[in-house]
Amino acid sequence: MAVFRVLLASLLISLLVLDFVHADMVTSNDAPKIDCNSRCQERCSLSSRPNLCHRACGTCCARCNCVAPGTSGNYDKCPCYGSLTTHGGRRKCP
Repeated sequence: MAVFRVLLASLLISLLVLDFVHADMVTSNDAPKIDCNSRCQERCSLSSRPNLCHRACGTCCARCNCVAPGTSGNYDKCPCYGSLTTHGGRRKCP
């Protein structure tokens, strides 16, 4: 019975420590939010399917908090934006 209590106590302590670490990581991300709407309007301005482009760009921008500059390419400027893929393995972000 004593071993069970020790295991339970250590489990609770480790969960508490993980919760503090997670809370610290969430609050340390103080990057200001960008205006995804205007950035995606610029990014999708030359697209043949602007509504689809804008929707995909908005999703990517919300996840990454950045949009690759220009109307195509430049994925190296925002690695998160360039690395998101669909279930089929194609790039998600325009």
